[in-house]
Amino acid sequence: MVADFSPDLSYARRRDAQDPLASFRGRFWIPEGMIYMDGNSLGLCPRDGEASLLELLDQWKKMGINGWLDAPIPWFYLPEHLGALMAPLVGAKPEEVVLSASTTTNLHTLGATFFRPEGKRGRILADELNFPSDLYALRSQLRLAGRDPENDLILVRSSDGLTLDEDDIVAQMDDSVALAILPSVLYRSGQLLDVERLARAGRERGVVVGFDCSHSAGSVPHHFDAWGVDFAFWCSYKHLNGGPGSPAFLYVNERHFGREPGLAGWFGYAKERQFDLAVDFVPQPSAGGWQIGSPHLLSAAPLLGSLALFAEAGLETVREKSLALTAYLMALVDETLSPAPYHYRVASPRDPRRRGGHVAVEHPTEAWRICQALKARHIVPDFRPERIIRIAPVALYNSFEDVWRVVQALREIIDQKEYEAFPRERGAVS
Repeated sequence: MVADFSPDLSYARRRDAQDPLASFRGRFWIPEGMIYMDGNSLGLCPRDGEASLLELLDQWKKMGINGWLDAPIPWFYLPEHLGALMAPLVGAKPEEVVLSASTTTNLHTLGATFFRPEGKRGRILADELNFPSDLYALRSQLRLAGRDPENDLILVRSSDGLTLDEDDIVAQMDDSVALAILPSVLYRSGQLLDVERLARAGRERGVVVGFDCSHSAGSVPHHFDAWGVDFAFWCSYKHLNGGPGSPAFLYVNERHFGREPGLAGWFGYAKERQFDLAVDFVPQPSAGGWQIGSPHLLSAAPLLGSLALFAEAGLETVREKSLALTAYLMALVDETLSPAPYHYRVASPRDPRRRGGHVAVEHPTEAWRICQALKARHIVPDFRPERIIRIAPVALYNSFEDVWRVVQALREIIDQKEYEAFPRERGAVS
């Protein structure tokens, strides 16, 4: 429910005038004339992130190799430093989070660690709505372990093609399952799963459970330690605004620090002994032990500025505004775009406890071409087959007026049949 809701522009402007995060909008590079609603795919560039990138580049120019130990934040320890900045956003201890590689690489190294088929327990549990990259990796892990993905990858089914029922997930956690990999937020519908319940169910049933938090990190507060999560991994270029291709994060609960990483590498070696160049691998006694190669410093640098913004704004405040923006968007769609001739429908959960940071708006026949028409109007959403227009009003740089204008555009694109100017065929990237 949206308090005192009105579909008029004056309502949006009144909400913006009361916004405690309004000043943060000016701290992002928003392309001129654009309404950007794709922060769940690639966040906008924060000015603070630009500054931290240029600062590290300047260190390289002036210090050369000495930057590894003599930079203000020594490059050698930057992954751990960024992990410590990230840790409060996911409810973890600093040593349990580290910046490392990419999302899928982290899934591989964590999967190789925690998937240990033994006796009857030789299967991996996932779901049919998960982002396909995770499923590709899990099939690889099964093959590497000598298992048959056709038999040993269990996919929890969805009753509606949009959401999952935790009861169905828990019911599949039987004594044949060794590992479960689940999303925190479903990338199509924006459904937020009950991470705490699923982590607890795994512990009770002897199943290690890991979470892909790519669509929740930076928009939804988590409490991994309090919830007893085994491990998690997530990208940093969506809600965290790290930039295209910015490195990912991983979390490992400290109770697992005694395990040897399944894929050992140079930067996972114990810091104080790394340059002994010994033949035997000695992992860092922290999440840092799951690193593999040297960190991508220039790609990581914008996160120094971006994560400082989150510390300043407070993730709880970000979440509160995010929920207000998405609730407002859904109310406008219901009020003005559901009837004929528009036929738009909200496909995201209504319960704020079950919704991430974006809204899936369905159109039964023209979602792809409507997305193209929006872009022609300098409004950037994204599309997910076959009927989903994903709209992500990001709390740090989007306004209620942005949301109002997007909804008016969705109406006018149908009224004026603007979508008919675009082909039905999709491009390589949508």
